[in-house]
Amino acid sequence: MDQTKRPLKIPPEFATYAEKHGIFDMYKRLIEQLVIARPEDPIAYLINQLKKENDDVPQIIILGPPSSGKRSIGKMVCGKLRCPHLTVQNLVDEADIAIRDKIYAHIKEEEEIPISMWIKVLTDRLQMYDAVKKGWVLEGFPQTRDQALAMQECGIYPKHCNTVLVERAAGKRIDTKTGDVYHTTFDWPGNPEVQERLEEPEGQSEEAMVQRLVLYHRHLHGILRCYSQVVKTVNADQPKADVFSQAFSFLCSQPRSNAPHTPRVILLGATGSGKNVQAALLANKYNLVQVACGQLIKQAIAQETKSGMAAKPYVEKEMMMPDSIVLDILKDRLCQLDCVTRGWVLHGYPRTREQAEQLDKAGLRPNRVFFLDVPNDSVIERLTLQAMDPITGEKYHMLYNPPRSQEVKDRLWRNPKNSEENVRKHLSQYFAYVEELSDYYVDGQHINADQDPHTVFEGLESMICKPLPKNFAS
Repeated sequence: MDQTKRPLKIPPEFATYAEKHGIFDMYKRLIEQLVIARPEDPIAYLINQLKKENDDVPQIIILGPPSSGKRSIGKMVCGKLRCPHLTVQNLVDEADIAIRDKIYAHIKEEEEIPISMWIKVLTDRLQMYDAVKKGWVLEGFPQTRDQALAMQECGIYPKHCNTVLVERAAGKRIDTKTGDVYHTTFDWPGNPEVQERLEEPEGQSEEAMVQRLVLYHRHLHGILRCYSQVVKTVNADQPKADVFSQAFSFLCSQPRSNAPHTPRVILLGATGSGKNVQAALLANKYNLVQVACGQLIKQAIAQETKSGMAAKPYVEKEMMMPDSIVLDILKDRLCQLDCVTRGWVLHGYPRTREQAEQLDKAGLRPNRVFFLDVPNDSVIERLTLQAMDPITGEKYHMLYNPPRSQEVKDRLWRNPKNSEENVRKHLSQYFAYVEELSDYYVDGQHINADQDPHTVFEGLESMICKPLPKNFAS
Protein backbone atom coordinates (compact mmCIF):
# COMPACT_ATOMS: atom_id res chain seq x y z
CA MET A 1 0.00 0.00 0.00
CA ASP A 2 1.23 3.49 -0.87
CA GLN A 3 2.11 5.08 2.47
CA THR A 4 1.41 8.57 1.12
CA LYS A 5 -2.25 7.66 0.59
CA ARG A 6 -2.83 6.59 4.16
CA PRO A 7 -4.76 9.09 6.33
CA LEU A 8 -2.31 11.45 7.95
CA LYS A 9 -2.64 11.23 11.73
CA ILE A 10 -1.34 13.83 14.16
CA PRO A 11 -0.95 12.96 17.86
CA PRO A 12 -3.78 14.80 19.67
CA GLU A 13 -1.47 15.46 22.63
CA PHE A 14 0.15 18.33 20.66
CA ALA A 15 -2.94 20.55 20.66
CA THR A 16 -3.95 19.52 24.18
CA TYR A 17 -0.52 20.41 25.58
CA ALA A 18 -0.43 23.76 23.77
CA GLU A 19 -3.86 24.72 25.04
CA LYS A 20 -3.30 23.48 28.59
CA HIS A 21 -0.15 25.57 28.98
CA GLY A 22 -1.40 28.56 26.97
CA ILE A 23 1.37 28.33 24.37
CA PHE A 24 -0.44 30.30 21.66
CA ASP A 25 -1.63 32.96 24.11
CA MET A 26 1.92 33.21 25.44
CA TYR A 27 3.26 33.85 21.92
CA LYS A 28 0.61 36.52 21.41
CA ARG A 29 1.44 38.30 24.70
CA LEU A 30 5.20 38.15 24.04
CA ILE A 31 4.84 39.67 20.58
CA GLU A 32 2.56 42.41 21.92
CA GLN A 33 4.99 43.26 24.72
CA LEU A 34 7.93 43.23 22.30
CA VAL A 35 6.25 45.69 19.94
CA ILE A 36 5.20 47.97 22.81
CA ALA A 37 8.46 47.95 24.79
CA ARG A 38 10.84 47.96 21.76
CA PRO A 39 13.80 46.83 23.87
CA GLU A 40 17.38 47.16 22.62
CA ASP A 41 17.97 43.47 23.32
CA PRO A 42 14.78 41.62 22.29
CA ILE A 43 16.09 38.16 23.24
CA ALA A 44 17.03 39.17 26.77
CA TYR A 45 13.70 40.97 27.13
CA LEU A 46 11.74 37.89 26.04
CA ILE A 47 13.71 35.67 28.42
CA ASN A 48 12.92 38.04 31.28
CA GLN A 49 9.21 37.97 30.34
CA LEU A 50 9.22 34.18 30.33
CA LYS A 51 10.71 34.10 33.83
CA LYS A 52 7.60 35.74 35.24
CA GLU A 53 5.62 33.22 37.27
CA ASN A 54 2.25 34.46 36.07
CA ASP A 55 1.67 36.93 33.27
CA ASP A 56 -2.11 36.49 33.34
CA VAL A 57 -2.83 38.83 36.27
CA PRO A 58 -5.76 41.23 36.71
CA GLN A 59 -5.26 44.69 35.23
CA ILE A 60 -8.36 46.72 36.00
CA ILE A 61 -9.42 50.37 35.78
CA ILE A 62 -12.48 51.65 37.68
CA LEU A 63 -13.88 55.00 36.59
CA GLY A 64 -16.88 56.99 37.70
CA PRO A 65 -18.11 60.45 38.71
CA PRO A 66 -17.38 61.84 42.19
CA SER A 67 -19.01 59.90 45.04
CA SER A 68 -20.20 57.06 42.79
CA GLY A 69 -18.74 54.29 44.96
CA LYS A 70 -15.49 53.70 43.03
CA ARG A 71 -13.45 53.42 46.22
CA SER A 72 -15.75 50.86 47.85
CA ILE A 73 -16.01 48.67 44.74
CA GLY A 74 -12.25 48.94 44.18
CA LYS A 75 -11.51 47.73 47.71
CA MET A 76 -13.96 44.85 47.38
CA VAL A 77 -12.40 43.77 44.07
CA CYS A 78 -8.89 43.97 45.53
CA GLY A 79 -9.98 41.95 48.55
CA LYS A 80 -11.31 39.25 46.24
CA LEU A 81 -8.34 39.21 43.85
CA ARG A 82 -5.65 39.97 46.47
CA CYS A 83 -4.00 42.64 44.33
CA PRO A 84 -2.95 46.24 45.16
CA HIS A 85 -5.53 49.03 45.03
CA LEU A 86 -4.09 52.12 43.34
CA THR A 87 -5.64 55.57 43.67
CA VAL A 88 -4.43 58.94 42.44
CA GLN A 89 -3.56 59.94 46.01
CA ASN A 90 -1.49 56.88 46.90
CA LEU A 91 0.25 57.00 43.49
CA VAL A 92 1.49 60.46 44.42
CA ASP A 93 2.34 59.48 48.00
CA GLU A 94 4.42 56.48 46.86
CA ALA A 95 6.22 58.38 44.08
CA ASP A 96 9.87 59.39 44.13
CA ILE A 97 10.45 62.37 46.43
CA ALA A 98 11.57 64.70 43.63
CA ILE A 99 8.53 63.92 41.46
CA ARG A 100 6.20 64.11 44.44
CA ASP A 101 7.45 67.58 45.32
CA LYS A 102 6.91 68.73 41.72
CA ILE A 103 3.37 67.37 41.70
CA TYR A 104 2.49 69.12 44.97
CA ALA A 105 4.02 72.32 43.61
CA HIS A 106 1.70 72.14 40.57
CA ILE A 107 -1.26 71.48 42.85
CA LYS A 108 -0.35 74.41 45.07
CA GLU A 109 -0.12 76.74 42.09
CA GLU A 110 -3.39 75.24 40.74
CA GLU A 111 -1.57 74.23 37.57
CA GLU A 112 -2.29 71.17 35.46
CA ILE A 113 0.09 68.30 36.19
CA PRO A 114 2.02 67.29 33.02
CA ILE A 115 0.96 63.97 31.51
CA SER A 116 4.58 62.82 31.34
CA MET A 117 4.82 63.20 35.11
CA TRP A 118 1.69 61.12 35.68
CA ILE A 119 2.97 58.40 33.33
CA LYS A 120 6.32 58.32 35.14
CA VAL A 121 4.60 57.90 38.50
CA LEU A 122 2.24 55.23 37.18
CA THR A 123 4.94 53.29 35.32
CA ASP A 124 7.21 53.20 38.37
CA ARG A 125 4.36 51.92 40.55
CA LEU A 126 3.26 49.20 38.12
CA GLN A 127 6.82 47.88 37.93
CA MET A 128 6.86 47.12 41.64
CA TYR A 129 6.81 43.47 42.71
CA ASP A 130 3.23 43.32 44.00
CA ALA A 131 1.75 44.87 40.84
CA VAL A 132 3.81 42.61 38.55
CA LYS A 133 3.02 39.39 40.42
CA LYS A 134 -0.56 40.04 41.57
CA GLY A 135 -1.91 42.59 39.09
CA TRP A 136 -3.56 45.88 39.97
CA VAL A 137 -6.80 47.85 40.28
CA LEU A 138 -6.45 51.51 39.29
CA GLU A 139 -9.20 53.80 40.54
CA GLY A 140 -10.09 57.19 39.06
CA PHE A 141 -7.33 57.34 36.45
CA PRO A 142 -6.96 58.23 33.57
CA GLN A 143 -8.96 61.43 33.86
CA THR A 144 -8.61 62.56 30.22
CA ARG A 145 -8.31 60.96 26.80
CA ASP A 146 -4.75 62.28 26.42
CA GLN A 147 -3.75 60.48 29.62
CA ALA A 148 -5.37 57.26 28.36
CA LEU A 149 -3.50 57.49 25.04
CA ALA A 150 -0.22 58.21 26.83
CA MET A 151 -0.77 55.10 28.98
CA GLN A 152 -1.31 53.03 25.85
CA GLU A 153 1.88 54.34 24.27
CA CYS A 154 3.92 52.98 27.15
CA GLY A 155 2.08 49.65 27.18
CA ILE A 156 -0.38 50.25 30.05
CA TYR A 157 -3.75 48.93 28.88
CA PRO A 158 -6.34 47.34 31.18
CA LYS A 159 -7.89 43.95 30.57
CA HIS A 160 -11.14 45.27 32.07
CA CYS A 161 -12.51 48.79 32.55
CA ASN A 162 -15.56 49.33 34.78
CA THR A 163 -17.46 52.59 34.83
CA VAL A 164 -20.11 53.39 37.46
CA LEU A 165 -22.88 55.82 36.71
CA VAL A 166 -24.29 57.53 39.80
CA GLU A 167 -23.33 60.69 41.68
CA ARG A 168 -24.34 60.67 45.35
CA ALA A 169 -22.08 63.08 47.19
CA ALA A 170 -24.56 64.40 49.74
CA GLY A 171 -24.27 61.45 52.14
CA LYS A 172 -20.57 60.70 51.75
CA ARG A 173 -18.62 60.28 55.04
CA ILE A 174 -14.99 59.38 55.76
CA ASP A 175 -13.56 57.42 58.68
CA THR A 176 -10.82 59.73 60.04
CA LYS A 177 -8.89 56.75 61.45
CA THR A 178 -8.85 54.30 58.53
CA GLY A 179 -9.73 56.55 55.60
CA ASP A 180 -12.59 54.22 54.60
CA VAL A 181 -15.49 55.83 52.75
CA TYR A 182 -19.12 55.32 53.84
CA HIS A 183 -22.51 56.69 52.86
CA THR A 184 -25.42 57.66 55.08
CA THR A 185 -27.92 55.87 52.83
CA PHE A 186 -26.12 53.21 50.80
CA ASP A 187 -23.26 52.04 53.04
CA TRP A 188 -23.67 52.99 56.69
CA PRO A 189 -21.28 51.16 59.08
CA GLY A 190 -22.80 48.89 61.73
CA ASN A 191 -20.08 49.60 64.31
CA PRO A 192 -21.08 52.50 66.63
CA GLU A 193 -17.40 53.45 67.16
CA VAL A 194 -16.91 53.89 63.41
CA GLN A 195 -20.12 55.91 63.21
CA GLU A 196 -18.88 58.37 65.85
CA ARG A 197 -15.65 59.20 64.05
CA LEU A 198 -17.16 59.69 60.59
CA GLU A 199 -16.78 63.18 59.14
CA GLU A 200 -18.00 64.91 56.01
CA PRO A 201 -15.09 65.28 53.55
CA GLU A 202 -13.74 68.64 52.48
CA GLY A 203 -14.48 70.00 49.03
CA GLN A 204 -18.02 68.57 48.96
CA SER A 205 -19.80 71.89 48.51
CA GLU A 206 -22.40 72.02 45.75
CA GLU A 207 -20.32 74.41 43.63
CA ALA A 208 -17.17 72.27 43.89
CA MET A 209 -19.12 69.10 43.13
CA VAL A 210 -20.72 70.61 40.03
CA GLN A 211 -17.30 71.64 38.70
CA ARG A 212 -15.93 68.13 39.22
CA LEU A 213 -18.95 66.55 37.53
CA VAL A 214 -18.69 68.88 34.52
CA LEU A 215 -14.99 68.05 34.18
CA TYR A 216 -15.64 64.29 34.49
CA HIS A 217 -18.40 64.20 31.86
CA ARG A 218 -16.38 66.43 29.52
CA HIS A 219 -13.62 63.80 29.27
CA LEU A 220 -15.59 60.57 29.81
CA HIS A 221 -16.54 59.80 26.21
CA GLY A 222 -12.98 60.32 25.00
CA ILE A 223 -11.65 57.91 27.62
CA LEU A 224 -14.28 55.29 26.85
CA ARG A 225 -13.36 55.38 23.15
CA CYS A 226 -9.85 54.36 24.14
CA TYR A 227 -11.19 51.35 26.09
CA SER A 228 -14.15 50.43 23.89
CA GLN A 229 -13.04 46.78 23.65
CA VAL A 230 -12.76 46.22 27.41
CA VAL A 231 -15.31 48.56 29.00
CA LYS A 232 -18.42 47.67 31.02
CA THR A 233 -20.85 50.23 32.46
CA VAL A 234 -22.58 49.41 35.74
CA ASN A 235 -25.49 51.31 37.27
CA ALA A 236 -24.38 52.11 40.82
CA ASP A 237 -27.82 53.28 41.97
CA GLN A 238 -28.45 49.98 43.77
CA PRO A 239 -27.10 48.14 46.82
CA LYS A 240 -23.33 47.89 46.96
CA ALA A 241 -23.40 44.09 46.89
CA ASP A 242 -25.35 44.13 43.62
CA VAL A 243 -22.94 46.63 42.05
CA PHE A 244 -20.00 44.46 43.08
CA SER A 245 -21.68 41.31 41.78
CA GLN A 246 -22.16 42.83 38.32
CA ALA A 247 -18.67 44.31 38.24
CA PHE A 248 -16.99 41.09 39.41
CA SER A 249 -18.96 38.99 36.93
CA PHE A 250 -17.52 41.16 34.17
CA LEU A 251 -14.01 40.84 35.61
CA CYS A 252 -14.31 37.04 35.49
CA SER A 253 -15.09 37.17 31.77
CA GLN A 254 -12.28 36.95 29.26
CA PRO A 255 -12.24 38.75 25.90
CA ARG A 256 -11.92 36.82 22.67
CA SER A 257 -8.27 36.16 21.94
CA ASN A 258 -6.49 36.50 18.59
CA ALA A 259 -4.40 33.45 19.44
CA PRO A 260 -5.17 30.31 17.38
CA HIS A 261 -7.99 28.25 18.83
CA THR A 262 -9.15 24.83 17.63
CA PRO A 263 -12.56 23.91 19.06
CA ARG A 264 -12.91 20.39 20.44
CA VAL A 265 -16.55 20.22 21.47
CA ILE A 266 -18.58 17.49 23.15
CA LEU A 267 -22.37 17.72 23.22
CA LEU A 268 -24.03 15.71 25.98
CA GLY A 269 -27.74 15.31 26.41
CA ALA A 270 -30.60 12.87 26.60
CA THR A 271 -32.08 11.32 23.48
CA GLY A 272 -34.15 13.93 21.68
CA SER A 273 -32.29 16.90 23.18
CA GLY A 274 -31.13 18.13 19.76
CA LYS A 275 -27.47 17.11 19.84
CA ASN A 276 -27.42 16.14 16.16
CA VAL A 277 -29.07 19.40 15.06
CA GLN A 278 -26.70 21.58 17.10
CA ALA A 279 -23.65 19.60 15.96
CA ALA A 280 -24.69 20.11 12.33
CA LEU A 281 -25.17 23.87 12.88
CA LEU A 282 -21.76 24.21 14.55
CA ALA A 283 -20.03 22.12 11.90
CA ASN A 284 -21.63 24.10 9.10
CA LYS A 285 -20.81 27.57 10.45
CA TYR A 286 -17.33 26.96 11.87
CA ASN A 287 -16.15 24.23 9.46
CA LEU A 288 -15.80 21.71 12.28
CA VAL A 289 -15.79 17.97 11.68
CA GLN A 290 -19.05 16.48 12.93
CA VAL A 291 -18.44 13.16 14.66
CA ALA A 292 -21.48 11.08 15.60
CA CYS A 293 -20.32 8.07 17.57
CA GLY A 294 -23.06 5.70 16.37
CA GLN A 295 -22.59 6.67 12.74
CA LEU A 296 -18.82 6.31 13.06
CA ILE A 297 -19.20 2.72 14.31
CA LYS A 298 -21.45 1.83 11.35
CA GLN A 299 -18.95 3.41 8.98
CA ALA A 300 -16.07 1.41 10.48
CA ILE A 301 -18.08 -1.81 10.04
CA ALA A 302 -18.93 -0.92 6.42
CA GLN A 303 -15.26 -0.22 5.63
CA GLU A 304 -14.26 -3.48 7.35
CA THR A 305 -11.54 -1.85 9.42
CA LYS A 306 -9.90 -3.81 12.22
CA SER A 307 -11.92 -1.98 14.88
CA GLY A 308 -15.05 -2.21 12.75
CA MET A 309 -14.81 -5.97 12.43
CA ALA A 310 -14.32 -6.22 16.20
CA ALA A 311 -17.47 -4.15 16.71
CA LYS A 312 -19.62 -5.99 14.16
CA PRO A 313 -20.76 -8.96 16.30
CA TYR A 314 -21.83 -6.62 19.13
CA VAL A 315 -23.92 -4.53 16.74
CA GLU A 316 -25.52 -7.58 15.12
CA LYS A 317 -26.48 -9.06 18.49
CA GLU A 318 -27.47 -5.64 19.92
CA MET A 319 -25.04 -6.13 22.82
CA MET A 320 -23.16 -3.52 24.83
CA MET A 321 -19.88 -2.80 23.05
CA PRO A 322 -16.61 -2.71 25.07
CA ASP A 323 -15.30 0.82 25.64
CA SER A 324 -11.89 -0.11 24.20
CA ILE A 325 -13.37 -0.85 20.75
CA VAL A 326 -15.39 2.38 20.67
CA LEU A 327 -12.35 4.37 21.81
CA ASP A 328 -10.17 2.85 19.05
CA ILE A 329 -12.72 3.84 16.42
CA LEU A 330 -12.98 7.38 17.84
CA LYS A 331 -9.23 7.80 18.13
CA ASP A 332 -8.69 6.73 14.50
CA ARG A 333 -11.08 9.45 13.38
CA LEU A 334 -10.20 12.29 15.76
CA CYS A 335 -6.46 11.98 15.08
CA GLN A 336 -6.86 12.57 11.35
CA LEU A 337 -5.58 15.80 9.85
CA ASP A 338 -8.97 17.48 9.30
CA CYS A 339 -10.04 16.96 12.93
CA VAL A 340 -6.73 18.22 14.33
CA THR A 341 -6.56 21.33 12.13
CA ARG A 342 -10.25 22.28 11.88
CA GLY A 343 -11.54 21.00 15.23
CA TRP A 344 -14.42 18.63 15.91
CA VAL A 345 -17.82 18.37 17.55
CA LEU A 346 -18.58 14.97 19.07
CA HIS A 347 -21.93 13.64 20.27
CA GLY A 348 -23.07 10.22 21.44
CA TYR A 349 -19.91 9.71 23.52
CA PRO A 350 -18.90 9.62 26.36
CA ARG A 351 -21.86 8.23 28.27
CA THR A 352 -20.11 7.39 31.57
CA ARG A 353 -17.35 8.91 33.67
CA GLU A 354 -15.06 5.97 32.84
CA GLN A 355 -15.44 6.66 29.12
CA ALA A 356 -14.70 10.35 29.69
CA GLU A 357 -11.53 9.46 31.62
CA GLN A 358 -10.40 7.09 28.86
CA LEU A 359 -11.01 9.79 26.26
CA ASP A 360 -8.76 12.17 28.20
CA LYS A 361 -6.04 9.54 28.64
CA ALA A 362 -6.06 9.03 24.87
CA GLY A 363 -5.19 12.73 24.48
CA LEU A 364 -8.65 13.64 23.17
CA ARG A 365 -9.62 16.07 25.91
CA PRO A 366 -12.34 18.53 24.81
CA ASN A 367 -12.01 22.26 25.46
CA ARG A 368 -15.79 22.80 25.48
CA VAL A 369 -18.43 20.50 26.98
CA PHE A 370 -22.12 21.35 26.78
CA PHE A 371 -25.01 19.64 28.53
CA LEU A 372 -28.23 20.12 26.56
CA ASP A 373 -30.91 20.11 29.24
CA VAL A 374 -34.49 19.27 28.24
CA PRO A 375 -37.33 18.20 30.59
CA ASN A 376 -38.41 14.55 30.21
CA ASP A 377 -41.94 15.52 29.19
CA SER A 378 -40.60 17.65 26.34
CA VAL A 379 -38.34 14.81 25.13
CA ILE A 380 -41.26 12.36 25.13
CA GLU A 381 -43.39 14.88 23.26
CA ARG A 382 -40.65 15.47 20.69
CA LEU A 383 -39.96 11.82 19.91
CA THR A 384 -43.21 9.93 20.33
CA LEU A 385 -45.10 12.28 18.00
CA GLN A 386 -42.51 12.12 15.20
CA ALA A 387 -43.45 10.38 11.94
CA MET A 388 -42.13 10.07 8.39
CA ASP A 389 -43.76 9.82 4.99
CA PRO A 390 -42.29 6.60 3.49
CA ILE A 391 -42.91 7.85 -0.07
CA THR A 392 -41.41 11.37 0.08
CA GLY A 393 -39.13 10.89 3.08
CA GLU A 394 -40.47 14.09 4.62
CA LYS A 395 -40.55 14.21 8.42
CA TYR A 396 -43.57 15.39 10.39
CA HIS A 397 -44.49 16.09 13.98
CA MET A 398 -48.10 15.49 14.87
CA LEU A 399 -48.23 18.58 17.11
CA TYR A 400 -45.86 21.15 15.58
CA ASN A 401 -45.73 20.10 11.93
CA PRO A 402 -48.72 17.85 11.13
CA PRO A 403 -49.37 16.52 7.59
CA ARG A 404 -51.69 18.69 5.50
CA SER A 405 -53.78 15.91 4.04
CA GLN A 406 -55.49 12.79 5.41
CA GLU A 407 -53.86 10.71 2.67
CA VAL A 408 -50.37 11.57 3.91
CA LYS A 409 -51.46 11.09 7.51
CA ASP A 410 -52.71 7.59 6.81
CA ARG A 411 -49.43 6.39 5.32
CA LEU A 412 -47.07 7.92 7.93
CA TRP A 413 -44.52 5.58 9.48
CA ARG A 414 -43.33 5.83 13.08
CA ASN A 415 -40.01 4.48 14.25
CA PRO A 416 -40.55 1.73 16.87
CA LYS A 417 -37.48 3.07 18.70
CA ASN A 418 -39.46 6.24 19.46
CA SER A 419 -42.15 4.47 21.45
CA GLU A 420 -42.78 5.99 24.87
CA GLU A 421 -41.41 2.88 26.59
CA ASN A 422 -38.11 3.02 24.68
CA VAL A 423 -37.77 6.77 25.17
CA ARG A 424 -38.23 6.46 28.93
CA LYS A 425 -35.67 3.65 28.97
CA HIS A 426 -33.09 5.83 27.19
CA LEU A 427 -33.84 8.73 29.53
CA SER A 428 -33.25 6.60 32.62
CA GLN A 429 -29.95 5.37 31.15
CA TYR A 430 -28.80 8.94 30.51
CA PHE A 431 -29.76 10.29 33.94
CA ALA A 432 -28.05 7.35 35.65
CA TYR A 433 -24.66 8.75 34.59
CA VAL A 434 -25.18 12.46 33.84
CA GLU A 435 -24.38 13.57 37.39
CA GLU A 436 -20.97 11.89 37.43
CA LEU A 437 -20.23 13.31 33.97
CA SER A 438 -21.17 16.78 35.24
CA ASP A 439 -18.82 16.31 38.21
CA TYR A 440 -15.99 15.20 35.92
CA TYR A 441 -16.39 18.04 33.41
CA VAL A 442 -16.26 20.87 35.96
CA ASP A 443 -16.10 23.47 33.18
CA GLY A 444 -19.09 21.97 31.39
CA GLN A 445 -21.80 24.47 30.52
CA HIS A 446 -25.50 23.64 30.92
CA ILE A 447 -27.72 24.96 28.14
CA ASN A 448 -31.50 25.15 28.17
CA ALA A 449 -32.25 23.16 25.01
CA ASP A 450 -36.03 23.30 25.46
CA GLN A 451 -36.37 26.19 23.05
CA ASP A 452 -35.94 27.11 19.40
CA PRO A 453 -32.86 25.36 17.88
CA HIS A 454 -31.35 28.64 16.68
CA THR A 455 -31.73 30.18 20.14
CA VAL A 456 -29.89 27.17 21.59
CA PHE A 457 -27.23 27.56 18.89
CA GLU A 458 -26.65 31.21 19.81
CA GLY A 459 -25.93 30.15 23.40
CA LEU A 460 -23.46 27.49 22.27
CA GLU A 461 -21.82 29.85 19.82
CA SER A 462 -21.19 32.57 22.41
CA MET A 463 -19.40 30.11 24.71
CA ILE A 464 -17.27 28.63 21.93
CA CYS A 465 -16.06 31.93 20.49
CA LYS A 466 -15.02 33.45 23.83
CA PRO A 467 -12.79 31.93 26.54
CA LEU A 468 -14.61 30.46 29.51
CA PRO A 469 -14.98 32.77 32.54
CA LYS A 470 -12.20 32.64 35.10
CA ASN A 471 -12.90 30.98 38.41
CA PHE A 472 -11.04 33.15 40.93
CA ALA A 473 -10.32 31.41 44.23
CA SER A 474 -12.41 32.83 47.03
